[in-house]
Amino acid sequence: MKRRKLIITHDISQKHMDEIKGIVPEWDIIAGKDSSSWQNHLMDAEIIAGWKKGIDQQCLLSDSPLRWVQSWSAGVNSLPLKELAARNIYLTNASGVHAYPISETIFALMLSLTRKIHAYVRNQQSKTWNHSGMKLEIHEKTIGIIGVGAIGRETAKIAKAFGMNVIGIRHSGQSEQNVDEMYNVQELDAILPRCDYVVITLPLTDETRHLIGEKQFNIMKPSSFLINIGRGEIVVEKDLIEALSEGQIAGAGLDVFTVEPLEQDSPLWEMENAIITPHTAGSTEHYNKRVIENIFIPNLKRYIQGESLTINLVDYLKGY
Repeated sequence: MKRRKLIITHDISQKHMDEIKGIVPEWDIIAGKDSSSWQNHLMDAEIIAGWKKGIDQQCLLSDSPLRWVQSWSAGVNSLPLKELAARNIYLTNASGVHAYPISETIFALMLSLTRKIHAYVRNQQSKTWNHSGMKLEIHEKTIGIIGVGAIGRETAKIAKAFGMNVIGIRHSGQSEQNVDEMYNVQELDAILPRCDYVVITLPLTDETRHLIGEKQFNIMKPSSFLINIGRGEIVVEKDLIEALSEGQIAGAGLDVFTVEPLEQDSPLWEMENAIITPHTAGSTEHYNKRVIENIFIPNLKRYIQGESLTINLVDYLKGY
């Protein structure tokens, strides 16, 4: 009888490998970041943890045994969702893994823009002693968190430590601890004029694509800052560039872009009121540990028992 196969396309600790082997002792487990270790096993894999670009050509053949994909990222918009859905393949994402590092990045960007750290770093490079017009503080300001999931909840908790007024946007509109007011996506334009900081933590879906554009920048405060750690295509990038150039908003902290890597000729590189990070907001020393321990292993125990997966199961209709 052919042995069932599990592929993990990342390096994991021996401790985690032993624990996984204990759950599926009769399975072949192939793990490693080097694609040469698992490339020839894709067509036989029942579970793939860590989707890689282009592997669908081998693991989505007509006779493929693939039944479950564990994404190593929270966003799944780059995966072949239609094909996976048509085959009734379980898809789980890494939502929740990023709550600490991304919320830290959000406040690093907010504080840097507010306290002119980005300007002082540039001044340091040219040995320029200049005040740079620094006057703002973050305390008691209003933050609008567009997408109150795991990252949004952690961001709201930190915001309260700064005495901020927290406004949230989520699909359901359901209330949340540390969020003073909650609204749904359709009410976005009503809350934007009130926000000193607009923080985008949404996944990319048909509903959220180009959610923020010229109209939204026109109604935001000229003193407000935009932070985007969600997906680049949620914002109309050309409209953002114009808003930054024309002073419609005061600045932006950007970890995601429409095209990545950000193109060399993008005006964003040269803008003094923008901070650019290379889609690293979720990077953390604990990433693999959290994916394996908090999501994959608990789901694997259910899967092997023939039970439905309960942690981070993606709804194909919603796209997250």
